[in-house]
Amino acid sequence: MNCPVERTFADGQPHYGEESGVKKDGTVAHWIVRTSPIRNAHGEIVAAMEMSLDITERKQLEDKLEKSEKKYHEIFNNIPNPVFVLDFQNFEIIDCNESVKAVYGYEKDDVLSRSFLDLFLAGERDRYASKIQPGAELTRVKHINQSGLPIFVNIRISPAEYPGKKVLLVTTSDITKRLETEQQLIQASKMATLGEMATGVAHELNQPLSVIKTASSSFIKKMNQNEPIKGEILLSMLTKVDNNVDRATKIINHMRQFSRKSDMDLEKVQVNEVLEKAFEIFSQQLKLRGIEVVWNIEKALPRINADPSRLEQVFINLLLNARDAIEEKWKAQEVAPGDKQIVLKTYCDGQHVVCEISDTGPGVPEALADKIFEPFFTTKEFGKGTGLGLSISYGIVKECGGHIRVVPHEPEGARFILTFRLPNGG
Repeated sequence: MNCPVERTFADGQPHYGEESGVKKDGTVAHWIVRTSPIRNAHGEIVAAMEMSLDITERKQLEDKLEKSEKKYHEIFNNIPNPVFVLDFQNFEIIDCNESVKAVYGYEKDDVLSRSFLDLFLAGERDRYASKIQPGAELTRVKHINQSGLPIFVNIRISPAEYPGKKVLLVTTSDITKRLETEQQLIQASKMATLGEMATGVAHELNQPLSVIKTASSSFIKKMNQNEPIKGEILLSMLTKVDNNVDRATKIINHMRQFSRKSDMDLEKVQVNEVLEKAFEIFSQQLKLRGIEVVWNIEKALPRINADPSRLEQVFINLLLNARDAIEEKWKAQEVAPGDKQIVLKTYCDGQHVVCEISDTGPGVPEALADKIFEPFFTTKEFGKGTGLGLSISYGIVKECGGHIRVVPHEPEGARFILTFRLPNGG
């Protein structure tokens, strides 16, 4: 329909074109055609010269490349997680897939040419700018979606090549719902822990209430009998009442803070202080059961990055487990001094802060050492454990950048070892 030879005869000009046809063996061939006029001595066109170059192989490669690009573009767009292609230097969004709309609410045209840092909270952009680099993995990052609402994502960053330039390939995964579920489980575990500690807390409150009751009854009796109360006695008794009101208030506030729902918020904390606070909440409960607590702590430990409220929950879970293990082992045996014992030990090995909680219960069999941190796994009798305490503790310690493990086959009982990395600067 568009023959270069005919066009050359018609206008006397050279022409160029691509043609396709079927060879003798039935296969399709492609070639480039270039034509030029041949003139006689009078300048009249008497012939046309046609030159053909076989480009079949090149054409086949182009078709394969087009199919490959289409295939990978479809894969890119159908990845369920948002994927961003960023300029290597300024983090400008060069391209993104369709999942960005599903997670962030933005149309593709809304984010192209914008900085990836615009997705972060305004006050955190400078901090994260230094962390966006090839090979980086960022966890629990707060982003803002198109509606202005926060979402939590994990981010993976890889180097890549884009036509004509180096780029960063950034994949984000929305973990908002997962964190909400974890928060609900953590809160459920807290409530279960508070229920288990109810007896001990009642005893903790009974002591200050008894002091207040004794003092008030003494004053009422003396006033009914018109007996004078010496100033120093009145001052001493009222001071005791005041101190015990403070003590009761402290216990109640502590319980209220512990039960409060809170997001993970890492800060510099002293492990010894958190451990002492956890012990304080039900120390009387252990004393009533005849369980001795031995402290072997290293003073002036370096601070670690952790959430103090959730780390306290970990220690309380481990102390409750130690209590139950000791009670189980010694409930039908004669007890000698030192038989029912919990040892709390902390130290720094130069790179880590380590906390060990040991008990004189039956210990953990080696076969269960790998299962004990699994959700809903429990060695307690039916109805006496949720199976969530250790799995939640494992998750909390991990979120604080630490590690928790149990030493199996301890002849004197179980030993849980918590290890936390020292933050930069110690």
